[in-house]
Parts: sequence; structure tokens; C-alpha cells
Amino acid sequence: MDSIELLKELVRIDSSTILKANEAIDYCSNYLKENGIDGEIIINNGYKSYVSTIGKGEKTLILNGHLDVVSAKESQFTPIEKDGRLIGRGTADMKSGCVAMMQAMIKLKTENLTNKIMLQLVSDEETGGENCTKHLVEENYLGDFVICTEPTNLKVSIQSKGIIRMDIISHGISAHGSRPWEGENAILKSYENFSKIKELEIMNIGSEFYEGTSINLAVINGGDIYNRVPDKCTIGLDIRYVPNLDPKEIIESIKEVVDGDVVVSAIEPGVYGEPTDSNIKLLSESLIRILPDAEVEYVAQHGGSDGRYYAKKGIPVVEFGAKGNYWHGDDEYVEMESVYQLEKVLIDFIRRY
Repeated sequence: MDSIELLKELVRIDSSTILKANEAIDYCSNYLKENGIDGEIIINNGYKSYVSTIGKGEKTLILNGHLDVVSAKESQFTPIEKDGRLIGRGTADMKSGCVAMMQAMIKLKTENLTNKIMLQLVSDEETGGENCTKHLVEENYLGDFVICTEPTNLKVSIQSKGIIRMDIISHGISAHGSRPWEGENAILKSYENFSKIKELEIMNIGSEFYEGTSINLAVINGGDIYNRVPDKCTIGLDIRYVPNLDPKEIIESIKEVVDGDVVVSAIEPGVYGEPTDSNIKLLSESLIRILPDAEVEYVAQHGGSDGRYYAKKGIPVVEFGAKGNYWHGDDEYVEMESVYQLEKVLIDFIRRY
């Protein structure tokens, strides 16, 4: 099947639910089997992952992508071609990347590859990846280098921020709302704590790609009635830290300045790659070999991907995907020509890997 026609079929599957994301996994498994590639479906907590391997050798390249999407209007699951673009939910993020990887596997399946190529398709990246890619890592579906074909506009994304999620619980003293000076307002204390965290020196340490660590005040829970000074307030913070920083140092710095309890619920590593890495250089060379007029551009992501589960194991990861825009938005699209270009770059890289 032509790559864009395959992409249209996948876009028509509203894979924003576990049931339909699993259906997308089944569809791809059947498509690959019909084209000579046998794989396995792994089920964990009801979520399906697909894994297949071609080639032989000591090293393993992992091609990882997700078929689940965020929710959308019903009309977005009817793909539309316009001005060289395919518009629809999941076109960019990231069914186009999955299509390119699948087609590359099919075209290379009979070649005498000098190393193993492992394709992984998963169904829960948009909700955290804990049931699929994390599970695959824990079950030792590992390799030596990972390419996640998330949308990057054919730029080579070599870094992404790490994640810290925490609650800050501030304690005050309740009093009558008409006499607030007799109490201590825990909501105001939470705001003061948040201000102190933003001003920490470690939060403003940047790098080549990042101005500094970002902090999103994502949740606040305090107070219950209007005529009482609140004596407890909890704020939830989503911190995205520059990947070369130590998250434990960030947490300790926060504990030193806040007046309250610090409860850390998650620490996820970032991805920290360098252009000098041999695999990154090889991918860059493949990009120029296929698109001689292109300029290799190294970029970094503010958000995370399933690649972080491999980074946690010390396995180098890049994100490299098709051209598009507005993923998660109403007008999400992918440039159709870039899907074919992505496939060709992957094939060239795999042959030389």
C-alpha cells in the first residue's frame, strides 16, 4: 500500500481510547504480516504493544512510535488532502512516523543487514507510556540506539527536558474571615512558596538549547468556605528541567526555601545527546544523502517522549520525524512529501547502521 494511503487508513481509526488504540496496533500487525514481517503483540494492563525484528548482528536499532492520539472532533478522523498536506488527527503526531518505520521495515526485510532492527509500536504514549514502552524496557526489549519518529520537521532532536512532579503542602492557621490578621493564610503561603521556587538560581541555569527550567503551577487545592482563613493549601507543580541538571539537586534546593511539605510523585530523566555521537552523525549524514539541499539542524524538545525510558537506561535516543504542525490542535497536518522523505532517510540509515 502507498504510504499516504496507509496513513489515511490509520487516521480513520479514532485511537484516542484504549480500545481503538489497540485496534490500530492490530491493524498494523496484520499489515506487516501481509507484507512478510512476523511480530508479536504484548498486552500489559489491557494495552497492546507490537514488536518485530529484522536483520542479524550484535547491535540493535530500535524504531519506536505510538499509534494512540489525543481526543479530537469526529471530523478530524476523516483525512483531507490539501496543498500537499494531509490534515487530520494523528497525521503528524505520530502516525506518519509509524508509517515511515513500517514501510522501511518491509522494504528492508530481505536485505542482508549487519545488525538487528526492532520495530516497536505502542498504544499509550499520550497518557505517559507506562503500560507499553516502559513495560517493554522492563522486559528487556532493549537496543543500542533509539529513533522515535515524533514530528520534528526533519530536524534531529537530540535533547529533551526531564520531568519532576511534586506537591507543596503549605500549612497555616485558621481564623474568622472577617479577622484574617488573627490567622495565617495557607493559600498566600503557597503563592510565596511558588515565588521562591521560581527565583531559585538552579531554575535559571540554561544550556545551548534551553533558557532554563520551566515550572507550571498545574494544580491548587485550598480553602473550603469564604468566611474562614484557610489553614492548608496544596499546589501541584510540573517542572521540566534542563537535561544536564541533577533533578535531586533541584528538589533539595526547593526543600531549602519552601515553608511546607514537599512530596515528590515522579522524577523522569531527560534526553541528553550530543551532535558528536556516532549514531547521531550517521543519521545526519543519511539526511544529507537523501536531501542534499537540506541543512542538518539539531534541536531540543520541551516535552518528553517514550524515548526517556531508554535514556533512563543510558541508551542514546533521538527524535526524528516528518514535517507538520498543529499536533493536538484542530488543524493538525503532515506534509505528505516529508513522509516519503523520512522513510528514505530511515532506510539509508539502517543500511549503514
